[in-house]
Amino acid sequence: MGRYEDYKVYKTAVGGRLVQFEIGKICEQANGQVTLRYGDTVVSCVVVASKEPKQDVDFFPLTCNFEEKMYAIGKIPGGYLKREGRPTDKATLVSRLIDRPLRPLFPKGYRNDVVVTATALSVDPDCSPEVASLMGTSAAIAISDIPWDGPTAGVVVGRVDGDFVINPTTEQRAVSDLNLTVCGTEEAIMMVEAGANELPEDQMLEAILYGHEEIKNICRFIKEIVAEVGKEKQEYKVFKAGEDVDAAVREYATQKMVDAIYTEDKQERLANMDAVAVDAKEHFAEEFEGRMAEVDEVLYNIKKEQVRSRILEEGVRPDNRALNEIRPLWSETGFLPRAHGTGLFKRGQTQVLSVCTLAPLSEAQYLDGIDTDQTRKRYMHQYNFPGYCTGEAKASRSPGRREIGHGALAERALLPVIPSEEEFPYAIRVVSEVLSSNGSSSMASTCGSCLALMDAGVPIKKPVSGIAMGLIEGFNEDGSSKFAILSDIQGMEDFLGDMDFKVTGTPDGVTALQMDIKVHGLNREILKQALDQAKVGRAHILENMLEEIAAPREEMSKFAPRCISMRVDPDKVRIVIGPGGKTINKIVEETGVKIDISDEDVGLISIYASDMESAEAAKKHIELLTKEVEVGETYEGEVKRIMNFGAFIEILPGKEGLLHISKMANHRVEKVEDVMNIGDKVTVKVTEIDSQNRINLSRKELVED
Repeated sequence: MGRYEDYKVYKTAVGGRLVQFEIGKICEQANGQVTLRYGDTVVSCVVVASKEPKQDVDFFPLTCNFEEKMYAIGKIPGGYLKREGRPTDKATLVSRLIDRPLRPLFPKGYRNDVVVTATALSVDPDCSPEVASLMGTSAAIAISDIPWDGPTAGVVVGRVDGDFVINPTTEQRAVSDLNLTVCGTEEAIMMVEAGANELPEDQMLEAILYGHEEIKNICRFIKEIVAEVGKEKQEYKVFKAGEDVDAAVREYATQKMVDAIYTEDKQERLANMDAVAVDAKEHFAEEFEGRMAEVDEVLYNIKKEQVRSRILEEGVRPDNRALNEIRPLWSETGFLPRAHGTGLFKRGQTQVLSVCTLAPLSEAQYLDGIDTDQTRKRYMHQYNFPGYCTGEAKASRSPGRREIGHGALAERALLPVIPSEEEFPYAIRVVSEVLSSNGSSSMASTCGSCLALMDAGVPIKKPVSGIAMGLIEGFNEDGSSKFAILSDIQGMEDFLGDMDFKVTGTPDGVTALQMDIKVHGLNREILKQALDQAKVGRAHILENMLEEIAAPREEMSKFAPRCISMRVDPDKVRIVIGPGGKTINKIVEETGVKIDISDEDVGLISIYASDMESAEAAKKHIELLTKEVEVGETYEGEVKRIMNFGAFIEILPGKEGLLHISKMANHRVEKVEDVMNIGDKVTVKVTEIDSQNRINLSRKELVED
């Protein structure tokens, strides 16, 4: 290979298609790099770690980025600068997708900066760059010298005609009723992300396990690569409290912390725990001077151990609920008088206001990115998480990765029940404002948004509810494992637990899933119990929602635009538009409506107005423009031109017929002007349309002599 003595190529098959891992050709100064080729998709996956731990942080500083390059699909970026700028929402979601299965497998207490970058250099629509990134980044870390307990892998599972498909093609994705991304190790499942068309829980479980079988093969293949070219893992420092600090703080603060934890109100609980922490630091300030970070670490460990052990051993949660108990629920619609639809949903101390806005289809969101599957979004869901919702004094900023991810999850949850454009020709935007948060605000957003859609009169197919499930894992004295599944987790249980498993759906099946874990994976038993327990919880929540509004309102808000949809012959769309848009602009000017002509469904025209009278007037204009002239039909027309042999009458917009002088009356007419003049309205009958589409008219039988 000349200059590339260390260049290696490894080939395997995933879902029946060739996948090629290339190592040693580019990015030689990174800790690890893999170029992954999947069909014509090429993704460069690079990982770099700092040589020393980051100081004064109490978390693992991992950053994962998925970078879209427009040259990957042969396009120049839009806008003035003509270069890639801020990541698209899709790129942000893929970055989160890469992060979630990788993060739990780094050593506990590891504080070195780690940056993982997956750059899409070439994109084949049938070979997902997201899937390529999940495989490539795992391999890059696995062969690097960075400590990590992988490898992992990820696949997409679709379902076509009832059969599961690994990494479906574009054609298969179009007809699939499931879009499931599964990540895991050879031993267990690490992450799940799914959208589905009301898939039953048992079939969803089988789909997850089906994907895991393919993941096992990929992980085994990556291990073979590591055995041949993997670097020796570096030694690293792990932050840990000293034994003297650990023993002293536990003796002094354990019971105080336990007393502070067990209260229903979040703010009271936080205040009590903060007071214990302040007291402990003051108590040990002299004895452990300069070691307060170690004191904080022990206090955190006390909280985590106490909460987890009491849940596992006694079934006692911090707010004293049963493991499957849902917090108090409250739903309200019509909260904002001039919004098109609102849903206010509260569960415990989590409260979300969702607001629905309806607009013409031209207001749909157009997407600029490397994703060739979707270029336009008619249903948009956005999520905001201001500081005040957790009692923090901080200014609002543009949405971060968490906000984009939560908004996408709620959007995915409701998308299967949104009516088609033909049924409901509106662009729909729902915004969820988190007013108070104590766990699972994304699921509250799903519930609030369902209420808002029904309040707006959107004819959704079925109502949707959502719930977040948690997990605490431990071991019995004999070393066997045990676990507890928690329904409707609150913030502390999410923070100190092992899983955040969000499930949304209708009474008939699942519409979306999102699972993140902090342990080394889940098995079938845990997944099945979590799905079954979530189904019961979703039904309970939905019952409360339907007590407020049982079905979509029959009448939309008076402030929402009215719409009439109509179909015309696609060949006649140009007649409606007119030269340079002259005809359509005239209709808009005369009636005050907004007219959308579909680019995708040619011939579909949507008319929007503040009142139905204006919409009907515009519809009549269009009907006349596109109506065919029929022999034997009578029309009221306008005299446009007069010749010595007759008059030309416009009987429909742009369509003239000849009324010969001999057909103007039941008596002889010497001169056309004796009977009619330019601009007169006359009633005529079509007697003939000849082979050259010339229209002949008569008036004789319509007038008295």
